[in-house]
Amino acid sequence: MTAPPGTTTPAARRRVGAYLLPSLFTIGNIYLGLVAVILALDGRYGRAGFCILLAAVLDFLDGKIARLTGTESDFGREFDSLADVLTFGMSPALCAWAWGLHELGRAGWLVPLFYVVCTATRLARFNVQTTRVDSRWFVGLPSPAAAGTIASFLLVGAVRDWRPWTNATMAIGLVILGLLMVSTFRFWSLKALDFRRSRSYRKLLPLAALILLLAFRPEVFFPGLAVAYAASGPLLWLFGRFSSPARVTPHSNPPADAP
Repeated sequence: MTAPPGTTTPAARRRVGAYLLPSLFTIGNIYLGLVAVILALDGRYGRAGFCILLAAVLDFLDGKIARLTGTESDFGREFDSLADVLTFGMSPALCAWAWGLHELGRAGWLVPLFYVVCTATRLARFNVQTTRVDSRWFVGLPSPAAAGTIASFLLVGAVRDWRPWTNATMAIGLVILGLLMVSTFRFWSLKALDFRRSRSYRKLLPLAALILLLAFRPEVFFPGLAVAYAASGPLLWLFGRFSSPARVTPHSNPPADAP
């Protein structure tokens, strides 16, 4: 039995809802990026950093949901990329500017501009990529990870003394993160995680140590984890250059790209 003209079946409505669900997460991503900027301009840098980190979680979930529901589309990918330019490009750059880079004069706005341009370039490269990719690796530092690095320092360094070297450190950090985003270094992808595989209990010990560090020293955990991930790409490249040619390295696999 077919539905009368002009009506929709329950199955069709569920299908439309499934397509809308990833976009709702992307809209939440944009919202959190805007809130982060407003909070930073109001001097609440810790909350601004938290909003950016939460937006990174939503960005991860919208792609997961789209794949699980089979609702991936060209529109969804373009929408997600545009949202990422705002949330993981413009938002952390403006937060860093409000945090203290505005005191550096012309360099105080040129450095955030450089970071935003690198973010947009990173996402544009992903959008035009047509070659087959390996989902275990990203080419270039993902923009959510770069923004998360800035956010982690805002989160734990919300109350800071205004010594000149702190501003210089933030400015240098934005430049390095921008260059890593447009680089060809390979970065490990969370897509490589397989939670269904059985693992030795010994491998749970580092995870337990990280959880304890998060619980007792979050001011060390967040920046430390962010910097370690950002440095992993160049370190893997160096390891591949100096290891034996017969040794299998991450760079022997086809690269993967993601926002």
